[in-house]
Amino acid sequence: MQIEWYFLVLIILGCLIVGFIAGFFTMRAIFTKELQKNPPVNKDMIRAMYMQMGRKPSEKDVNRVMDAMNKYSTNPYTTPKPKKEKKVREQKAK
Repeated sequence: MQIEWYFLVLIILGCLIVGFIAGFFTMRAIFTKELQKNPPVNKDMIRAMYMQMGRKPSEKDVNRVMDAMNKYSTNPYTTPKPKKEKKVREQKAK
């Protein structure tokens, strides 16, 4: 029995689609598991780092470090968005 070429193409495409879907969910599960084990840096971690260096961190120091980390982050969800300029309405002189 000979398989038609379009059946072979359909089988290959089906396997690729199933593989991509399975790979997506597997990688998502692995990524969330890694984020739970190694959470991103937060303000408490920065305070602990300052305390280990022998400094008492002020809130200004902590905020400055967080802003610097967010500024140079490659994660699109943590990088600050540029602030929109407010349009000032011009009042017409009567």
